[in-house]
Amino acid sequence: MKNRIIKLYKWSNSWTGTIVIVLFVMSFVAQAFRIPSGSMKDSLLVGDHLFAKKFAYGISMPHIPFIEVPIMPWSDKLRLFDGDTPKRGDIIIFRYPGNIKQHFVKRCVALPGDELFVANKDLFIHFHEGDEWIKKNYSKFEIARYQDKLWVKNPYMKAHPGIHHDTHVINDGRNPMPIFYMNPVKVEQDMYFMMGDNRDHSNDSRFWGAVPYDNIEGTPWFIYFSIDKNWEIRWDRMGKTPTDLEESPSLDKARQERIQEDKKQHGIT
Repeated sequence: MKNRIIKLYKWSNSWTGTIVIVLFVMSFVAQAFRIPSGSMKDSLLVGDHLFAKKFAYGISMPHIPFIEVPIMPWSDKLRLFDGDTPKRGDIIIFRYPGNIKQHFVKRCVALPGDELFVANKDLFIHFHEGDEWIKKNYSKFEIARYQDKLWVKNPYMKAHPGIHHDTHVINDGRNPMPIFYMNPVKVEQDMYFMMGDNRDHSNDSRFWGAVPYDNIEGTPWFIYFSIDKNWEIRWDRMGKTPTDLEESPSLDKARQERIQEDKKQHGIT
């Protein structure tokens, strides 16, 4: 037994062993991602570097890093084994249905069987559990009746304060209509509706539909490094999970920075 352990230790220190271990960790345990866009502000910021928990929703098909070629090129499957399914409000890392080599990060807002629509930017959801369940679990929320069903207005903003709208984005005919109004849709089986927290600046399911379960890769674990556009390190974000960030002063700081940036972009002082 001792000899086997010694051999395994020596192998792990070899180039071959190191590469195999790194690929295994990146494929099945944790993978590094960088937030490239502002669609998840103020929850996740451009320049956040995070580890994704790859095993949160089963095991997706491993791909060779950087070139995004599956380790089984003869198979068109995106998932090896099913596992847990996303919950409402989870932040999800997934392969964009329009180009599976591209990863998106959004928040899951609706599960299979849920119905939703957008009116004047507000998100309304009829949860598939039904009216009585909605009355019991969302009694402190604003509820509307439409098409003889109960719809909860903006059900995630209280729990996730990073979700926001840009007051400068108005319905003047120049912005995409789904930002302001979207007809009711029902999420199909094994599909999940995703939206960015930066609601008026997010390319998400409002534009190209729900995401198949097979496309889901994982969920953000924790931020290991963060740097802003001025190349200043955000020390207060490092080591934090998304939940930690929602409960920390760094969210208020990110919100104030975003407000100042919006004012500057629109010529407001």
